[in-house]
Amino acid sequence: MNEHIAPSAALPSAAAAPIPAPALRPVRSAALFAMGALGLAGAAWLLRAVWEVRLAVAGEPASGPPDQGGGTHRALNSLEDSYHFVNTAGGFAALLCAGAFIGWMWRIRDNGRALSGVRPRYSGIWVYLGWIVPVVNLWFPRGIIADAYLASTPGAPGARVPRSLNVWWGLWLVTMVGGVGLIYTDSTDEIIGRAYDDVWQLLTADAAVVGAAVAGIFMVRAVTAVQEKAAG
Repeated sequence: MNEHIAPSAALPSAAAAPIPAPALRPVRSAALFAMGALGLAGAAWLLRAVWEVRLAVAGEPASGPPDQGGGTHRALNSLEDSYHFVNTAGGFAALLCAGAFIGWMWRIRDNGRALSGVRPRYSGIWVYLGWIVPVVNLWFPRGIIADAYLASTPGAPGARVPRSLNVWWGLWLVTMVGGVGLIYTDSTDEIIGRAYDDVWQLLTADAAVVGAAVAGIFMVRAVTAVQEKAAG
């Protein structure tokens, strides 16, 4: 998954025509915000994992799972009720992280264009839509970040993306296609039922989310550092 830059070709040939580049945008504050939000999201999912372990240890009540099927839900006990709170807090942390991360992506994309003088391979709308359009969401977000990084080192032969970028993206794909973790369709009551029946699947997904958050912090730091260095 490593990209390389030849000395004379920093970006794909289809985007080789020089264009007027925008001024460099300050990126440090956006990076700090993104890293903080990633840390918060990782902590939220770690807390969620702790609650899932507590549910598994407590065991399913004799009355069965909260979701009884057929649209029927029994009253929650205190532990189950607190998991709802933890899960909701995690959802807010994820939304904050998404906003902060996309804001950082937008800045590094613009800065890559300013530093290289070359039009980015992906148009600006993909900074947003690249996360939600099926199929292309499997590589567009990573491609935008990789291109911004490589465009920030136009004179460095053999430059390659930071390893943290590939680790972060690999773990993100696990959370996205695994059906659990950050991207899931089950209700909170259904997740509680899964914690009683098969907690290891949930914990594996939670570990992927936490790992992606940690790798994301290192990745944001690496990409930001190369842009700040190029800007002088």
